[in-house]
Amino acid sequence: MKFLTHAIICCALAGLASGQALPPDTLVSPEVQADRTATFRLRAPKAAVVTLYGDWMPVGKPVPMTKGADGIWSLTTQPLEATGHLYWFILDGQAIADPINPVVKLRQRTSASLVEIPAGTPAPWEMRDVRHGTVVTEWNKSAVLNRTERALVYLPPGYEKGNTRYPILYLVHGSGDVPESWTNAGHANLILDNLIADGKAKPMIVVMPAGHAVPLAAGRGGPVNNNDLFEQYLVKELIPVMEGKYRVAAGQKNRALAGLSMGGGHTIHTGFTHPELFSALGVFSSGPQATFETTFKSTLADPKAFNAKVGTVWIAVGESDPVFPRSKAFAELLNKAGIKAGFKTWPGQHTWPIWRYSLSEFVPMIFQNGGKK
Repeated sequence: MKFLTHAIICCALAGLASGQALPPDTLVSPEVQADRTATFRLRAPKAAVVTLYGDWMPVGKPVPMTKGADGIWSLTTQPLEATGHLYWFILDGQAIADPINPVVKLRQRTSASLVEIPAGTPAPWEMRDVRHGTVVTEWNKSAVLNRTERALVYLPPGYEKGNTRYPILYLVHGSGDVPESWTNAGHANLILDNLIADGKAKPMIVVMPAGHAVPLAAGRGGPVNNNDLFEQYLVKELIPVMEGKYRVAAGQKNRALAGLSMGGGHTIHTGFTHPELFSALGVFSSGPQATFETTFKSTLADPKAFNAKVGTVWIAVGESDPVFPRSKAFAELLNKAGIKAGFKTWPGQHTWPIWRYSLSEFVPMIFQNGGKK
């Protein structure tokens, strides 16, 4: 078998060298129609069962695909919401990304694919003909984490020229994701580009760190709490490193923290532990730990002191998200205590469409004098 495979590769290379191009694969997947339906296709003639799961479906309920005489499985959806959607195939029990879709969603475990359904009017996360910022990857040796870790950094349009100092937002991904998730699936850089171009947001730097301070593979039952370790990493190392290297405007009023799901948990824990560091907190699809009221009893007892430091606390969640009750109860708890907290919902689940909405609404609130919640 090894020699046969080698022979096939050699023949293919020989064909390319002689100018004989391999026949193109003309299969299309996904194919998005004007009515916002999408057709997904997978060539798998020997497969017995193929299903499709997309984030518009009920959780854990993939839909069977239909096999054609040519060995191609296909499925056409109902009209989908105009945004980005995560999906994958399940081929005889094995989840796989769409092999002919180059837009892949990176994750800690496996990968999936993304399909973009365009809106009639350009949405904040869509590519537009505006000035674009730059996204760079920073690698730093962390003594807190005992490893070299990366963070993505969004620099606003025009950063490379002049000596302007900018406010900074630390934006954290969810469980199972990676620092690239906020740009890869969330289009955070495009959201910032478009809101800045429209004059709806202040030009700002955005740092997207690794949220798994405790590696995902280590599980949650270890001696070190992920929230606690991330807090140390962010406060002791990442903030000093980022704000020492980039032109960041000084002071707590020019620093904000936000995150989705696990990253929302980081935002609650770190933000309430260090209200002197952040002027705004954005909590997307998340809620506090069960010990929140005990841990932050003194904060809840003195809301004026907290409000004087953190001017914006904003909580957002999908109405069908299992975490919805916790998010809603958290907002109610804070407001009852006198800590001003905004609360916004949309129809939807624990998915990227909700987090794109959340970031698009949160960013215009921060670093603005008198910004509403």
